Amino acid sequence: MQSSLLSILIPLYNEEEFIGPLLERVLEAPLPGNLKRELIVVDDGSTDGSTEIALCYAQRFPQLIRVLRHEKNRGKGAAVRTALEVAGGEFCVIQDSDLEYDPREYMHLLKPLVEGKADVVYGSRFSVSGERRVLYFWHSLANHFLTGMVNLAADLNLTDVWTCYKAFRTQLLQSIPLRSDRFGIEPEITIKLAQRQAAIYETPISYYGRTYEEGKKIGRLDAVSALFSVLRFWASRDIYKDAGPEILDTLAHAPNFNRWMSDTIAPYVGRRVLEIGSGIGNLTRHLVPRRQRYIASDIEEESLARLRARLQHRPNLELRKCDLTRREDFDPIERSVDSVICLNVLEHIDDDLAALRNLRHALEPGGRAIILVPEGMKAFGQLDVVLGHYRRYSQAELRSKMESCGFAVERILQFNRVSKPGWIVNGKWLRRSTLSPFQIAMFDRLVWLWRRIDRYLPWSPTSIIAIARRVD
Repeated sequence: MQSSLLSILIPLYNEEEFIGPLLERVLEAPLPGNLKRELIVVDDGSTDGSTEIALCYAQRFPQLIRVLRHEKNRGKGAAVRTALEVAGGEFCVIQDSDLEYDPREYMHLLKPLVEGKADVVYGSRFSVSGERRVLYFWHSLANHFLTGMVNLAADLNLTDVWTCYKAFRTQLLQSIPLRSDRFGIEPEITIKLAQRQAAIYETPISYYGRTYEEGKKIGRLDAVSALFSVLRFWASRDIYKDAGPEILDTLAHAPNFNRWMSDTIAPYVGRRVLEIGSGIGNLTRHLVPRRQRYIASDIEEESLARLRARLQHRPNLELRKCDLTRREDFDPIERSVDSVICLNVLEHIDDDLAALRNLRHALEPGGRAIILVPEGMKAFGQLDVVLGHYRRYSQAELRSKMESCGFAVERILQFNRVSKPGWIVNGKWLRRSTLSPFQIAMFDRLVWLWRRIDRYLPWSPTSIIAIARRVD
């Protein structure tokens, strides 16, 4: 994945009249900042001269244009997936191969992405500041109806879901499993982005639509199919390609549980904070208010980009790529914070002693470390394997390791006893590799009760939290 590169994804099917001029316009279109471009044309089984024209341009501009081919027509969604698989840019934009959309609009479309405000930008034909060719009433009515259905399913207020101008952070889109072959790709992408809590923006664009006599391809059957696609993706939650992130996403949709966790550690958090493994900010957003300085860190660029878009309104927030295994990541912030928060991260590190020493390195003398880890190797099961856990800790092991790395452990809190039986049953006995969203939703609804009874339950907790001071 190259920064400062835009991947332009061009599905192509029987557009020999337009593909040449379209490629010329895309090559000449101004781009914001210092973005460079790559054009990925996917010929979707064309039977006219489209393929030959695209290949001719690829020969003329071999550093800029690639042409991939489907042997038979599979649909726009399939072509977009094929292009996306090889896209190498930090950002990508879908560009239809006709001339209904003007590549000069890239400047407007990409601006929120380049500025780090958005994960996704839709170019709306119905929020017009430029030109728009006036065409079919019934087509427009169907578009508004289907857009409304997607908005209902995704809890959004977009004006134009079926716009062909959509721009994304490439890594985000590549992490989502896309299933649609035809125009169902439009509602699928939108609903799944909403389920991933992406920051979606809209910007007005000009539109030069075609009539059916001029070659417009979408028709009544596509509208009916699109409605079924909306219902299909509304009813599912197929938004991650890998099981580990899927589990974390399921837990992210437990706001009451996340509040419980943040409330538990909040009394020990100071004014200048480093959070390790912030993810997309489910705990960060609870803890960042009223801090003088809050450094949210992660090892994934994707997570940092999501954090930037979600919490851009926080002036005290800094984002930093920080790997617990790399001492050099901590040198620039040596002794600069009074609190380090490390929740559900240490168990992912093979050399956890080195990781603890790196945490100590960031703390000022007397600064406090707040470390949450899973408790008890007897509960280690398939869920731990999927999440990449090396171990679960006993209180004695955690205390011993922290003291050997220069910490004085003040206390160890027992957290969340109530979920321990469910974790053992799902991960160890049933060997499940994911958590049920329904189970998590029901658990989260009853957090008000769990908070009151948790301390009285007679078994060991799911997690333990060490509160420790740096000693010199």
